[in-house]
Amino acid sequence: MKSRIGFSIGSLLNLKNVIDFSANADKQAHIDSLWVPESWGKEAFSTLGAISQITKKVKLGTSIINIYSRTPATIAMGAISIGNLSNNRMIIGLGASTHAIVENFHGIKYENPIIRMKEYIQSLRLLLHQGEKTNYDGTIVKIKNFKVLERSVAEIPIYIAAVNKKMIQVGLDYADGLLFYLRPLKEIENLIQVIKDKKKIHTSLVLITSVSNNEPHKAKERAAKTLAFYISVGKVYYNFLSKTEYKIEVEKIFREYHTHGLEKSIEHIPTNMLDDFAIYGSVNDCQNQIKRFTNIGIDLPILQVNPIKDKEGKLNYKDFLEL
Repeated sequence: MKSRIGFSIGSLLNLKNVIDFSANADKQAHIDSLWVPESWGKEAFSTLGAISQITKKVKLGTSIINIYSRTPATIAMGAISIGNLSNNRMIIGLGASTHAIVENFHGIKYENPIIRMKEYIQSLRLLLHQGEKTNYDGTIVKIKNFKVLERSVAEIPIYIAAVNKKMIQVGLDYADGLLFYLRPLKEIENLIQVIKDKKKIHTSLVLITSVSNNEPHKAKERAAKTLAFYISVGKVYYNFLSKTEYKIEVEKIFREYHTHGLEKSIEHIPTNMLDDFAIYGSVNDCQNQIKRFTNIGIDLPILQVNPIKDKEGKLNYKDFLEL
């Protein structure tokens, strides 16, 4: 029996690929949800709006949209619209994003992410479900005497991406779910146990994923490249992973990436490290690897689609539907 999974369909797929993948994923009983990330590529809500019209059962989530470039009111309007278009399949996934994206792309000062996240969740709850004029007077978020005219037919869950302990606590206090990414297997196992002891909350883990029956070695290489990229671009995951058992490897990957580029940096990723963060190889390999993560108590593995090109030069994203 296949494990229940979600898919993160991001920047490595074009919009045509995303629509094709989504339509086919909706036919698979074990696929729980489709998640659209947002950084400097696809806009999440319009993409989900398109997906909502060619799917019937999969849940639809943002994973993640940042809490700087949109106001809570804008997020609420987008989420209610997708929720109503999709017959109540919407999940809001929020994140603090990074200094580089927020300041260098959006031109907004990156500050107070913990307070901002708390206030975004609180004010979103009011805007999404109150059905009357909202007033919220926070340190950052200010809403005075306004309501969203469109009504949400059903409650829309709010998940947040969390790296550090303070953000995890915000999630435990205010959110419906936690979204994790790039956490060593043993660390996430211990963390899930601590979380479950405190509160019943949905936990999802986004896993770098690359699959190929014909060229499993290329799938492994693709997964390693994605891991090296996230370690080396920006400081969020570099700082976090530098404090784990992979400190030495992380420093080598980071240094090599900025000295000789991505291709060289992956030479410093040992297999045991890649196994902690990624699903890769043949379909059978990947299915077995997924079980390692479901067995530690993760409610939903979300597989981040990292396709490779087949012999005809086409992206093999359809292979992921076999997982």
